[in-house]
Amino acid sequence: MAGGVDLVVIGADGGPDRAFGGSAHAPAGARLLAEVLPGMCFDTGAAGCRVSAVAPDADANAMLTAVRGAAQHPGRWLVVCLVGQLVADPRGRRLALVTGGSTPDNAYRRGLAWDWVVSAMVHGDQEEALLLVDAVADRDAWTALERTGEDTAGELLSYSRVPLWGRIGRYAPGRRGRGAVLPGDEGSFSRALTTVLRQGVPGAPAAVAPSDLQPVVAGLLDGGDPPGSSGAPGARLLVPPQGGRLLMRNRAAVRGALAGLSLSEELLAVLWRESAPTEPPSA
Repeated sequence: MAGGVDLVVIGADGGPDRAFGGSAHAPAGARLLAEVLPGMCFDTGAAGCRVSAVAPDADANAMLTAVRGAAQHPGRWLVVCLVGQLVADPRGRRLALVTGGSTPDNAYRRGLAWDWVVSAMVHGDQEEALLLVDAVADRDAWTALERTGEDTAGELLSYSRVPLWGRIGRYAPGRRGRGAVLPGDEGSFSRALTTVLRQGVPGAPAAVAPSDLQPVVAGLLDGGDPPGSSGAPGARLLVPPQGGRLLMRNRAAVRGALAGLSLSEELLAVLWRESAPTEPPSA
């Protein structure tokens, strides 16, 4: 396993408070990522991917412990998925993922701090790291993200040592938030990414990097906006950088290769099963 992938999937349900309704579908998005991602790693597959799926009602300490534990495993890649709703500290300089049982008065103090996650990833024993984000931000957190410069929340989205990939949308609690794309729901990043990984990208190589998948994923966000757009108004795409050695399987290339061969249906079925994930993720 030293050469494999450590995957940590966190889909935090903020609980019944109306202010945190943006996290209502986060557990579903996390389950999708935990189900699909392991078998899509090109040169490891499900057998070479160690998965930590954190319970949606876990507290911040349990979530951070999962990230730190995975980061301590010597390996090639550390991939962490954050799905849920973001809040900002009172000064608007730090972000946190809302955790279960939070109230508007204590959400940041109880939440999983973004900089804690990034720090654990930076100090991990893996060669490369990637942070996947499918989140929404309330008004204060969104305002904090729009600020630029040193020691601002916006700076957290451009930390070079931990590349980001995903989408952060704007969320207003109550009736005004009904039209928002919620993490884990239709049109969200987790749904779009898992759809693309399951279907593949026709015409692309058998092994593709996140940057190769990004235009296709972006085209599925919020119901099919043009590639490169940010989805619904008030959304921010986090585009993975070029390069890196994390490669994903392109199932469309496998299907195309098999379709061009004169093989029996039985053998085609065997080859197709070999190219698909075969092991469920383990908690």
